[in-house]
Amino acid sequence: MRAGLLRHRITLQAPMHQPGEWGGADATEWQDVATVWAAVEPIAGREFFAAAQAQSEVTHRVCIRSRSDVRADMRVSFGARVLTIDAVLSLDGGEMHLMCKEMN
Repeated sequence: MRAGLLRHRITLQAPMHQPGEWGGADATEWQDVATVWAAVEPIAGREFFAAAQAQSEVTHRVCIRSRSDVRADMRVSFGARVLTIDAVLSLDGGEMHLMCKEMN
């Protein structure tokens, strides 16, 4: 992968589950794992109604250099956006694609 294509700075975040107070539901906090260069490409979008509210969903492909610590339960922080990782695709040539969704 050519370095010139990696023009976006993203932060990979992993969930840290904390037990809830007084035996309640677990709380999820997000911990930064790494900040890396990436190519972020929007590839699809749609609008729909759920719970009587208009929702939108944008799907992105995030291309990064291969890493051994990226999992599908992580998320990507990209500026003011947060993308949830749906799939991690490792490719030959030292790169990987993260198939992500941005929910609004």
